[in-house]
Amino acid sequence: MTAAIDPFKAMFVSQLAHKLEAEGQSVIHMEFGQPSTGAPTAAIARAHEVLDADAMGYWESPLLKQRICAQYTEKYGAAVSPAQIILTCGASPALVLALSSAFAPGARVAMARPGYVAYRNNLKALHMVPVEIDCGAEAGYQLTAKALAAIDPAPDGVILASPANPTGTIIPRDELAAIAQICRERGITVISDEIYHGISYGMETPSILEVMPEAWVVNSFSKYFSMAGWRLGWLVAPELGVDPARARMSNLFLTPPSLSQHAGLVAMDCHEELESHIATYTRNRELLLAALPDLGLARIAPPDGAFYVYADVSDFTDDSMEFCKQLVIDTGVATAPGVDFDPVHGHRFMRFSFAVSTPLIEEAIRRMKPWFAERNRGMRG
Repeated sequence: MTAAIDPFKAMFVSQLAHKLEAEGQSVIHMEFGQPSTGAPTAAIARAHEVLDADAMGYWESPLLKQRICAQYTEKYGAAVSPAQIILTCGASPALVLALSSAFAPGARVAMARPGYVAYRNNLKALHMVPVEIDCGAEAGYQLTAKALAAIDPAPDGVILASPANPTGTIIPRDELAAIAQICRERGITVISDEIYHGISYGMETPSILEVMPEAWVVNSFSKYFSMAGWRLGWLVAPELGVDPARARMSNLFLTPPSLSQHAGLVAMDCHEELESHIATYTRNRELLLAALPDLGLARIAPPDGAFYVYADVSDFTDDSMEFCKQLVIDTGVATAPGVDFDPVHGHRFMRFSFAVSTPLIEEAIRRMKPWFAERNRGMRG
């Protein structure tokens, strides 16, 4: 029997937004977590060179794997060998590889709620059991060592995300070390989604590999490197997991695009251009954090990293899906409903992605102010 999984509901908002756009309405796309910028200029230039000179084929770049290993050493002081790096077609296949290599059907895997919709749905599709832990404002919308210690019986695994989607919250280093200790004591395998590393606002983003070298790590070129459409990511497999993960990669996905690997290698050294994107996100974040309370959205998750604001909209609605649909119809501002990320409480939350240009953030705020003012029921105490 196949597993039933839920659709990604933000897709419905996006489809509506694109329909409105085709009809001539101006739309500001803040529904998906993807940079509006393209790949670094030097990476694109390298891609043009390769297109002219290389027929390409199934390939895994040894230079790119070595460069990724060097980044773990330089940034985190973590020793990773090229054999542990499995290049993938983005972070999504890397997650499938990690889950299917580390766990058998029926495994119980814990995760924070709210959390990325694909964690829950990938587990279901692989006939595993998601164990969602309600992580509200009091826990910083993140899993804690205390919460993991309290799960009875202990889960087989846990998915961590720091910075997280949809909240942007970061697990501090001491808490990450405490989580690693609990997981070792209880025999819990850790998969760490570090796709938003490099995008933070004053807080460090430690890697799980600093405190737990035997963990699995998922990462991608989609976010910090602004290469979402190039479909390039990687999995760091623990030494005992390399062979099963590589067997799955070769059978399920073969290799990531050769062209993307050439471009990705160059992108890793485009620091100045990439950091300019972070400066834009920083300004966008400041604008939203200043404007949202005036709209009546004062209860938000602290966006320590990534490029999201997750806001409580319960003063306006108890149906975030319809709320987001009406917002895009009336204003052209497309956002994501919280029900994607939290099937229990998400009906009263929405997510804004601020990975667009600053003028678009300013325009989105201008459009939303009168719309929210008309619907304000008054803030609850």
